[in-house]
Amino acid sequence: MTTYFAREALLPEGWKRNVHIAVDTEGTITAIGHGAPGGSAQTLAGPLLPGMANLHSHAFQRAMAGLTETRSDPHDDFWSWRELMYRFVDRLTPEHAFTIARHLYIEMLKRGYTAVAEFHYVHNRAGGAPYAAPAELALRHLEAARAAGIAITLLPSLYMHGNFGRKPLQPHQERFRTDASTILRIAEAVQHAGRGDGNLVVGVAPHSLRAVDPQSLADLVAGARALGEHAPVHIHAAEQIREVEESVAWCGRRPVHWLLEHAGADGRWCIVHATHVTPEETRALAASGAVVGLCPSTEANLGDGIFPLVEYRAAGGRFGIGGDSHVSRDPVEELRLLEYVQRLVHRQRNLNVSDISPSVGTTLWLEAAAGGAQAIGRPTGRIAPGARADFVVLDENHPELTARSGDAITNALVFSGGTDMVRDVAVAGRWVINDRRHDSTDEAVRDYDRVLGELRA
Repeated sequence: MTTYFAREALLPEGWKRNVHIAVDTEGTITAIGHGAPGGSAQTLAGPLLPGMANLHSHAFQRAMAGLTETRSDPHDDFWSWRELMYRFVDRLTPEHAFTIARHLYIEMLKRGYTAVAEFHYVHNRAGGAPYAAPAELALRHLEAARAAGIAITLLPSLYMHGNFGRKPLQPHQERFRTDASTILRIAEAVQHAGRGDGNLVVGVAPHSLRAVDPQSLADLVAGARALGEHAPVHIHAAEQIREVEESVAWCGRRPVHWLLEHAGADGRWCIVHATHVTPEETRALAASGAVVGLCPSTEANLGDGIFPLVEYRAAGGRFGIGGDSHVSRDPVEELRLLEYVQRLVHRQRNLNVSDISPSVGTTLWLEAAAGGAQAIGRPTGRIAPGARADFVVLDENHPELTARSGDAITNALVFSGGTDMVRDVAVAGRWVINDRRHDSTDEAVRDYDRVLGELRA
């Protein structure tokens, strides 16, 4: 048992002073107290926040960041970006996948993410031939997460069709081709490889309604119960207007409407993006108990649109944040953009607040951490007994924190701070970032630079 002392800590009920946190040898918080001096407890170097989950990651796309910002089409959008992504992924090897993911996961840790949900859909060799072990690339992501020290929820993704109505895959999509039984075998192989690892959760990810037919979706979700009663189910939905229009043409329903009506989306589901939803869908999605996975930097980069967060939260909806294509690796940037686009839409300020706090920074951090924890199926996202000890310690000597306390800390972090405010990070009680350093940074950067040279040659 180790006891930590934080002069200020963000608990589920808000900021508290002089907080004691007891953590057992398995990395679980066993007790919380506040109000007493530090005594013999290990004093943390600054304000303490719960770790953040990055609930939507396509790790290989990290190596594409900055490469698609030149117009390639008179009407450049998500669909033209996707063609560039297909060409890029053709060159990806298992070694590349491991190296990119390890580097990315270390970057995430340094910025305050303590867990990642890897929505993994590249399963086959270039050209579409399967690897001898279907879980080859999924296991490389587990290996990368362990090397970095981040907790991971691995979500092998089912990708069967090129569009609604069982349209055939394009040649560039053959690396993604799978069926429900193969995805379940991959998930079982990952779960077997991670036996006893408290930092691994395994779920499934039907890619989207355009890539998965209804029967295969039902088979996958039913089969995932064998992974655990609450095994997460993640799916892309309603990211693009064109996707919504094609869904209506296919079945007479918008994607989110169809999922709520036919797929039984509930608290184990994460609906990623849900950008284009009607007011009725917004309320129904909130009532379902599912988490909406918002990826503001990627959604902005791709020109997707803006999710109606204010209305969704008013209906009691839960959300988390994801890096998706990883044009940003920083939860602070995601939260800042999340609030700012709502201000632009509503032409008002300080929109996302709660009964716990009138502070936008505090509200967004607590709610995104809690929603992210639900989406990844891991007891984290809060500093409370029974939760995993995922900690983010800010630098109390940072100029932005001078003379700040309580809500002013999270407001400074989200709206005037940034990455350099994070000093130390723990995952399940193990300190993986110490004074902004990770033990494997030099090796990870060197290997990543080499891989970039090979991929971009």
